[in-house]
Amino acid sequence: MEEGRPLTVHTLNELLLVCSLVLLVAVAAVRVSSRSGLPSLLIYLGIGVAIGQDGIGNVVFDNAELTQVIGYAALVVILAEGGLGTKWKEIKPALPAAIMLSLVGVAISVGVTAAGAHYLVGLEWRQALLIGAVVSSTDAAAVFSVLRKVPLPSRITGVLEAESGFNDAPVVILVVAFSTVGPVDDWYVLLGKIALELAIGAAIGLAVGFLGAYGLRHVALPASGLYPIAVMAIAIVAYAAGAMAHGSGFLAVYLAAMVLGNAKLPHWPATRGFADGLGWIAQIGMFVLLGLLVTPHELVRDFWPAVVIGLVLTMVARPLEVFLSLLPFRIPWQEQVLMSWAGLRGAVPIILATIPMVSGIEGSDRVFNIVFVLVVVYTLVQGPTLPWLARKLDLGRGMETASDLGIESAPLEKLRGHLLSFAIPPASRMHGVEVSELRLPPGASVTLVVRDAKSFVPAPSTVLRRGDELLVVATDPVRDAAEARLRAVARGGKLAGWLGTGNGHRPH
Repeated sequence: MEEGRPLTVHTLNELLLVCSLVLLVAVAAVRVSSRSGLPSLLIYLGIGVAIGQDGIGNVVFDNAELTQVIGYAALVVILAEGGLGTKWKEIKPALPAAIMLSLVGVAISVGVTAAGAHYLVGLEWRQALLIGAVVSSTDAAAVFSVLRKVPLPSRITGVLEAESGFNDAPVVILVVAFSTVGPVDDWYVLLGKIALELAIGAAIGLAVGFLGAYGLRHVALPASGLYPIAVMAIAIVAYAAGAMAHGSGFLAVYLAAMVLGNAKLPHWPATRGFADGLGWIAQIGMFVLLGLLVTPHELVRDFWPAVVIGLVLTMVARPLEVFLSLLPFRIPWQEQVLMSWAGLRGAVPIILATIPMVSGIEGSDRVFNIVFVLVVVYTLVQGPTLPWLARKLDLGRGMETASDLGIESAPLEKLRGHLLSFAIPPASRMHGVEVSELRLPPGASVTLVVRDAKSFVPAPSTVLRRGDELLVVATDPVRDAAEARLRAVARGGKLAGWLGTGNGHRPH
């Protein structure tokens, strides 16, 4: 390439070459992000902008259609990873509130934000409605990554995580409708489409999830490394089946992954690690790609309109959305304030902003630029301040509980049993408990302890310590009870069960 001449990227092969060159830099940025407290998406977007047009790399990339396709694929992986990490016991009480935020709340947010974009910024109604719809989706990647680092009550994290998993579906439908050339469908037609697509996606997602979990529990794969691949494949099948049935593929993949994540599948820690790695790769690739797509010098004229619209969204639309949607649930005002501030936007709105670009809607380039600036500015403000706000509202106090056990289960088909293995985390209350005090159900026994690189068969009086690795053999009928008891002791110590911690087994 001649000096000063831009590198133009048109094809998928050229794009993969460019992305692979920056992958190592982006992975290193994960550590920078964790140390600095900045949301990771800003680092990755910055890398994309830096190597793109007007940047040091001077790479020209303007293929919005390819960006949309890859962005959808990345979003499927991110939603699958988020669903696998969602605990049913935490999200179950939050479902009604999350559904209200995902339906009623989205409608309020679209209306208020679009009105602000039209009357305060002067955008014509179609562009205003597009921006209102695009930015009404909270980003699953941003919410999952931030909330899991902030100690909050499970009812708050449950609502926010479920909302971010559910609200992509109605928002995509609205953005596609507003991006259609010609007149937009009547509101009652849009409501009917949203209801039908959500119903189809939910039904397919739950069906694929339960069938996949049943199959993985009853079929022993020849290698443990195949279980993570199979789990992710099942989640992606749910998306494909939902989309082909003209339902919400995003809702389908999230629900299918959530079912799989709560099904106590074999080799679960390995599966979670694999999914987490795929989720990071999807985020890195998606954010770098979006940074490549933007043209920095074109953002200057749209900076202040984006700030104004963001103020309307953050200070008016989101609080009003939360307050009105959660009225039936009598949620304390402190929690409503935090939920209002935790409506994080990330790559999803930027990806959705490519839909009108691909459809050729007039002014779609400006819509994309406004959304890009809005996401960057307000993520920079909201992400780092969320832990501070939680402390000020006194919502994070006393939530630093002991780490849960990462119990891995390998099926012993011929013996009709399971081999459970786990390490005792540093904050676990299992430290100092004798083996006999675990009170495992009949049919389960601690067979081996690995301590300081040495293994031994424990006696009933052996005292467990932090960092010990345990092997527990359990027969098939008591496998779930043994795992529940171990988790209860890890959270509540030797008195778990009597103190109401978990579902620990009590001796008779």
